[in-house]
Formats: sequence, C-alpha cells, structure tokens
Amino acid sequence: MKNVIVFPATRAIPAAAEGSDTTDLAVVIPTYNEHDNVETLIAALDTALGGIRYELIFVDDWSQDGTADLVRSIARTRSDIRCISRFGRRGLSSAVIEGMLSTSADIVAVIDADMQHDESRLGAMFDLVMRGEADVAVGSRYREGGGCGEWSARRVQISRAATRLAQLALPNPITDPMSGFFVIRRDIVVELAPRLSQKGFKILLDLLMSAPKPLRVSEVSYVFRTREAGVSKLSTAVMFTCLIMLLKKAVGRWIPMRLAAFLTVGLLGLGVHLGVLRLALLAGWSFTVAQAMAVTVAIAFNFSLNNAFTYRDRRLKGFRILAGLASFYAVCAVGAAANVGMGSLVYAAGHRWWLAGAAGAVAGSIWNFAMSSWFTWRRR
Repeated sequence: MKNVIVFPATRAIPAAAEGSDTTDLAVVIPTYNEHDNVETLIAALDTALGGIRYELIFVDDWSQDGTADLVRSIARTRSDIRCISRFGRRGLSSAVIEGMLSTSADIVAVIDADMQHDESRLGAMFDLVMRGEADVAVGSRYREGGGCGEWSARRVQISRAATRLAQLALPNPITDPMSGFFVIRRDIVVELAPRLSQKGFKILLDLLMSAPKPLRVSEVSYVFRTREAGVSKLSTAVMFTCLIMLLKKAVGRWIPMRLAAFLTVGLLGLGVHLGVLRLALLAGWSFTVAQAMAVTVAIAFNFSLNNAFTYRDRRLKGFRILAGLASFYAVCAVGAAANVGMGSLVYAAGHRWWLAGAAGAVAGSIWNFAMSSWFTWRRR
C-alpha cells in the first residue's frame, strides 16, 4: 500500500525564520502531470531544508492529473508554498525562469518534481552560494562521488556525449553542464533573462552560455535516482532542442533560432540525400535521375523533422499534415530545380558525386526556409 503523507492544518515556521518574513531561498519546481510525487517531494524538502528560510514555487504547465489542484490544496495551510498555473504555453526552461522571477528571495534553486534529484544536497549547494563562494552551485552526476543510478549503458553513453558537446561550448570546465539541479543568485537570472532562449529542458546550460563573462561554479556530487511515479518527459525532441540551442549560442545573434533549427534539419536531410543518391548511383541510375530521387526523399524527411521540431509550436496534425506536405513539396519545387541543376553542373564539371550533391542541397536551403515559413507553417 502506498504511503500517504498527511499535512497538518498548521505548520511551524522553521527556527531560522522565526520573527522574520524574509525568504532566503526559493525552490522552483516545474511540473507537468506529477500529482503522485508532490506530497513526497514536499515532505523531503521540508526535511532537507531545515533551518533555512525557504518557499516552494510549483510552476505547473496545465497538468491534467490534478497536480496544480493538489499543490493549491496544500498551499491553503502553508504560506511558504505557491502554485503558478500556466495555460497555452509549455516548456521546462520558460517555467523555471517564470518561477525564478516571481520570488523576492535572493537565491533560487531548481529541482525536478520526479524525486530523481537528491534534495538532501540542496543545503550544501545553498551554503556555497549564500557564503559567496559560487555564483552557481550545481548538482553533478559526473563529479567524484556522483552517479547516474540505474541508467542503462546506452543512456549513460548518450548523456555523456551530450555533456561533452556542451562542455566544448563553455569557457570554464564543468562536469555536468546539462544538470537540471542547481542553485543560483536571483540577480544573475534577472540580468541574463533577456539573453535566454527559453527553449528546451537545459536551463542551466542556457544560463552558463548566456553570461557575458564566466560564472563562478561549484559542483556538489549526487546520485541520480530512479523515477517512482509519473512518466519521464525526456524525449528525442528534448535532445534535439538542446542541440539547436548549442548551435544558436555558437553562431550568436545573427541567425534566428528557427532558422538554426531549420538548417540543422537540413544537415540531417543532407545525410539522407547523399545516402539515397549513392544507392541510386550504385543501382546504375543516371546522376540526374538519382539526384531527383534523392531530393524527393530528402524533402519528405525534412518536412517530418521540421514539423516535429522546428515548427513544434505550429505543428500540423491530422489531415493538415498531408496538405502541409503537399505545400512543402510545392515550396521546395523551385529550390529542388536549383538543387538538381546546380548538382548536375558540378558533377558534369568532373567533381566528386558527394560534392555535387551537397552543392545542390545548399543551393535551395534559404529559399525553402523563407517560403515554408510563410506557406507551410504559417501562423494561424
């Protein structure tokens, strides 16, 4: 039988907070369908943060399982718990930022509601920032003493690969820049807020990459725990959005986020294009016919990824997908003509097949982005 935690009608104010309304720490907890974890997490944080003047801010993205209702029912008896309900928008990063900006506490923390972060490490992380030893204290899975718990070998490999990629983009060495468990001074968040992409799940990485000068970071090791309730929000879309953010930060403010995503999809599509082209050439088809086939397949591939990721906020569903695909083919027709023509010219000039294919693919990319934004995924 599952343990049920009953909250008393009143709650004693932590000793450190007696006689004062000041809040030293605000713990921001983004939620989406985390009803079964709420009471357990609150009880765990109450134990971990004893002696600290704190408040818990749940930022809920319109959960359908009663998460927000449960938090509000608890908050009626506790002034140190609040719930921000968001409708019509969703995303972990933007939820965290909204929660951080809603408090008057000087220091803010971020922790997931799924109980996978070790809340007992929050006190040590808070002390590092409170004493001025760090601007940011990060819970690290990869520092000595930390770990990924019961993750599969494949998931560990993917996580470490993403971590190494993120580390290349940062000026200072951090073992776990992809962590979603950290403590930071609120004034830093306020300063960096206009620079943040607010996309994806990796808000810490966004903060570190957006700072005009390197932030002082200390890391506290912890072991990642296994989720006991709810469903993981980690998906391919999350990892892809993170990759787009890294690309966007790398190229600076000159390329819009959506264009960066479109170009990244285009690079993946180029791989598909070249693969189909190579197979068709091996089958004995002429280059012109093989290039046309590769273009056709690559356009369908690019449409699928762009619909799922690049234009996620305008995603086409149902029968609109078919109309959208037809529109995308029509938009890309001019680009495809330039693609085939350019590729054929380069190939006829004696260059290698892959260079000819790449030249053709690049020729129509900007046209495809501009026109598809207007016709295929036009905001309604």
